[in-house]
Amino acid sequence: MDHFNNYYLKFMEYISNEDRWISYGVTILKILLVLILAKIIVKISDAAVDRIFIKREGDRFQKLRLDARRSETMRALVKNISKYVIYFIVFFNIFTFLGYDPKPILASAGVIGLAVGFGAQNLVRDVITGFFIIFEDQFAVGDTVMINNVTGTVQEIGLRITKIKAWTGEIHIIPNGSITQVTNLSVENSVAIVDVSISYNEDIDKVVKLLQEKGSQWKESIEEIVETPKVLGVERFGQSDIVIRITAECKPTENAKVTRQLRSEIVQLFEEKGIKIPYSTMVMMNPIEQAQKLKQQS
Repeated sequence: MDHFNNYYLKFMEYISNEDRWISYGVTILKILLVLILAKIIVKISDAAVDRIFIKREGDRFQKLRLDARRSETMRALVKNISKYVIYFIVFFNIFTFLGYDPKPILASAGVIGLAVGFGAQNLVRDVITGFFIIFEDQFAVGDTVMINNVTGTVQEIGLRITKIKAWTGEIHIIPNGSITQVTNLSVENSVAIVDVSISYNEDIDKVVKLLQEKGSQWKESIEEIVETPKVLGVERFGQSDIVIRITAECKPTENAKVTRQLRSEIVQLFEEKGIKIPYSTMVMMNPIEQAQKLKQQS
């Protein structure tokens, strides 16, 4: 009973100590103020980074200007780094408010980092690979790329991961260390390839000449085409058709769109000129009726 009374008295003394609760309240208030201030600083930092990377017309420092792809990538990266630095400083300030000295933590950071390095080799590899991806400008935010058999638009590049949005809407998160081969579809012009089938009864030279004449008009009417489409000639012979190949150099990643437009234009052109496009047909024969016809003929 005496032990219970002693614990009760200590507990009551603890919760009734005004100075202690004032100290706790001041500490919590400091932590809240620091977190709010960090949030404000992060927003100010993001706004400053956005302002720095804005591409302005008539900028005097032309040599410092970056293209839109690289600018967007570097802007996202600088924002992430500045956010990590700000919250890192806040973390150590909170330790100070709680009565702990962060200096021993800083002093042991090297040993801890070495120990973590052995256990987190994949993380280190991801960070190093991410650094070289950004430094070498292998691809940037907004580029259409194919990475590890995943094709899509780059949404975000970080030091550890890369986010790619597929054309069907999925977001693929790929660790940078696992990226072994990158195909960037946004750097150079693409080529649209259209194979056109015509009947064996058609005049090949006439069709080729007609497509060549129409090519210059497609160059003017389809803004994604950068050079006049080329009619390469007969590509192959099918069972019931002759295939003529047309190629058109167009803007990066626009080849699929141009291919669909050219096919539509060619169908309309052939309808206007009376050029037949072969298609397979199926004839259903009634064996009884066929036998009767043969009997009547004989």
